Amino acid sequence: MEEAKAYIESGILELYVLGQLNDQEQREVEAMAAKYPEVKQEIEAIEIAMEQYALAQAIEPSKGLDLKIFEKIDNQQSILNIPVNQEAEVPVQKQQVRTEAHIVPLNAGHESKIRTLRVALAACIALLIVSVIALFSAHNELGDARNQIASLSADKQQFTSTVNFMKQNNSDLQKIIDMGNDPDWKTVKLAGTPMDPEAKMTVYWHVSGRHVMMDNSKMDLPVNDKDHQYQLWALVNGKPVDLGVFDVKPDTSSILVNMKEISSAQTFAVTLEKRGGSPSPTMNQMIVAGNVI
Repeated sequence: MEEAKAYIESGILELYVLGQLNDQEQREVEAMAAKYPEVKQEIEAIEIAMEQYALAQAIEPSKGLDLKIFEKIDNQQSILNIPVNQEAEVPVQKQQVRTEAHIVPLNAGHESKIRTLRVALAACIALLIVSVIALFSAHNELGDARNQIASLSADKQQFTSTVNFMKQNNSDLQKIIDMGNDPDWKTVKLAGTPMDPEAKMTVYWHVSGRHVMMDNSKMDLPVNDKDHQYQLWALVNGKPVDLGVFDVKPDTSSILVNMKEISSAQTFAVTLEKRGGSPSPTMNQMIVAGNVI
């Protein structure tokens, strides 16, 4: 599992989807996808993300392109509109009795065939012109899309982080939804104290599994400085238990944050401590607290 995770985070899967690997590297990626289902799922996720990006950035044909196409068609038809002679000379034929040459007029069937061929030829040329123009337009749009995708490959690490961020958020949101179907999950809402009455956050605690997680999407705490960190506490029978420290940052990469486990708790609280945490809470620096219901 660690090998698959490291392989996914290396950024080679994005280059594989972009077609920028040699044959040996492509075979290596395909072998890893066959060995690890999560690698295959990652490739599919990247393909979907790139397809959505390309569709979002697609360029519509310029206005008036249809009029230019029809104008070219009319020009070609006018060039081909050459009248057909009603008569044609036929080779001189030798006959047993008469040897002089004579003119044989074309019958109506021949004229109809020539007229049909002329119309068919004009239609073919018109279709060719339309196809060339459409192909040229599509080629330009495809070139623009390739340039945009190439710019993504130049910053593949950022793109990988974005995809992983989206996947992590989807996973966290699904976990939150599943919590509603498990009675062992407790949702504890922590409200602000006199230190900051507007502060708030939410903690999820699994009673039997001992898991404790914070919800970044429902956290409203002031951003801490480089010398301090927030510290989460659980009050167990009147005794505070350390559950770990954390920072409040505007660029948080996930919704749920795992903290230390606890088997029993009546209250959760957060204090602002020196970076690295404190063995006991600084009570006058308590910013939020909430009881387990």
